[in-house]
Amino acid sequence: MKNVLLVGGGKIGVAITEFLSQSGDYKVTVADRDPASLARMPSDDNVTLREIDILSRDFFSAVEGHDIVLSATPYHLTAKVAEACKQGGAHYLDLTEDVESTRTIKKLSDGANTAFVPQCGLAPGFISIVAYDLARKFDKLRDVQMRVGALPVFPHNALKYNLTWSTDGLINEYCNPCESIRDGVLVEVPALEELEQFTLDGVEYEAFNTSGGLGTLCDTLAGKVENLNYKTARYPGHRDIIKLLVRDLHLGTRRTIFKDVLETAIPITYQDVVLVFVTVSGWINGHLTQESYAKKIYAQTVGGRLMSAIQITTACGICAMCDLLVEGKLPQSGFVRQEEAKLSDFLANRFGRYYGQEK
Repeated sequence: MKNVLLVGGGKIGVAITEFLSQSGDYKVTVADRDPASLARMPSDDNVTLREIDILSRDFFSAVEGHDIVLSATPYHLTAKVAEACKQGGAHYLDLTEDVESTRTIKKLSDGANTAFVPQCGLAPGFISIVAYDLARKFDKLRDVQMRVGALPVFPHNALKYNLTWSTDGLINEYCNPCESIRDGVLVEVPALEELEQFTLDGVEYEAFNTSGGLGTLCDTLAGKVENLNYKTARYPGHRDIIKLLVRDLHLGTRRTIFKDVLETAIPITYQDVVLVFVTVSGWINGHLTQESYAKKIYAQTVGGRLMSAIQITTACGICAMCDLLVEGKLPQSGFVRQEEAKLSDFLANRFGRYYGQEK
């Protein structure tokens, strides 16, 4: 069995612990400073709970003896976890969507004897694996468009949205600059702009720029694609209200207040759907061609516990990458990009298969 330290006992941490502990191949130690969060963890012989503050000196010693560390903490703590992994000689995986945090992880990975694999969730994460798999089929690329949404199945408020994952991460996506490639040039564009409409399976959606979803694809496809972009999908009308809050009411610069507003007014839901939609166009054998990948993943019961679609997809993303690392299907040292995983390997994995299931 591999010894895994999971840092962070939130909603995603619960799902990660459930999947890994039930596999029979991992002993999981869950570390969190909040005893209430630890109390929500699955009860299993393969699960150990440890109350500890990541910012304390004791955390570095807590990493010792573990083969792999999974970070499910807020993005501003990921560097601390990664530093401890480099010192302790453990493989490192995280779920961050934050661009600057990933750049820090990349610097820390220089000269490391273990693998540093950031952005192992849904977007960034699985979406990059899909996009790169499609892109590799083309002799010459024109456009790569990536759209992802985590949405309530039963929208009822003006936002047509419920909280399904980290509020800090959501605010990050809505407020931070967004990387993209336009006409072959890497640029930064503002979040919440370039609104578009599309229909999938008879349902209308809107999509707009958000930060972090491209992961490392801008680097991977630099010089190979004319246009590359990522947008978040929502039900129509959502963007305009969020833009009012972020820009007109200036909550984008007062994120503590923004977070309080969202968590006070918008309930969480476990009845959600995750939408993954990628379209790639370019030339194959001299013909201008387009290929698309579309999938919807719904909430379901896992191990007797109802899990939201975003819990499942995010947790399965990092668990599958953990498996692929252990199986030697990913580089064993240095900085590892999501798109270095083969889509076929990911979907064949016992955790990755949840992405391929039909409702």
